[in-house]
Amino acid sequence: MNRLEILFLAEVDEERCNGDRICENVCPTAAIRMINKKARVDQDRCLACLKCVDACPELAVTLTPRSEPLEIGIDPSTVDQKRLNELCAKANLDPEESICLCHGTLAKDLAAAVLKGAKTPEDVVLMTGVRTGCGMWCTTPILRILKANDVEVVFPKGYRMYDIEPAVWELPDEVVKKYPEYFLEEDAELSRRGTLETFASVVVGRREP
Repeated sequence: MNRLEILFLAEVDEERCNGDRICENVCPTAAIRMINKKARVDQDRCLACLKCVDACPELAVTLTPRSEPLEIGIDPSTVDQKRLNELCAKANLDPEESICLCHGTLAKDLAAAVLKGAKTPEDVVLMTGVRTGCGMWCTTPILRILKANDVEVVFPKGYRMYDIEPAVWELPDEVVKKYPEYFLEEDAELSRRGTLETFASVVVGRREP
């Protein structure tokens, strides 16, 4: 089980805050909301990821120590393993696949969060801590696992998140057939299997003279 201990909390200087909503739009847990054109931080949702601090042009947001640490994390073993594996497979993710290198979050952690009721990317982040590090690779897997569970993801206006990026197994058939030299069909199958050993053997085998 991967658990994180959050020791800090975002704090807004209302005199500096101009209500531009930038901090609200970059917050991965929806911890920041505008009230009377001033940013307000929900202490129970803030994971001290620094995204609001970095984005605020007015330098109105800083981090302050929490009076008590906030612990987050999810235990994948507490959900039905058959459902977890099926959900990961539907999202084309291996349960043991690394999703967040910053915090060690695995695909099975995302699946467990969704099976425990997460309905939005923010819910998944709050339950697992994913996206609170660099945020470079983990957004697409979150969206995939939500959509695999038939959750419709709606992006608020101004929110800094793109929809799912195309994957090799989602390319149109006409594209795959048009470029056989790129082995797109084979790569799609290998991506689903998720085995580097198989990939290596196929690459060597198909390129032998």
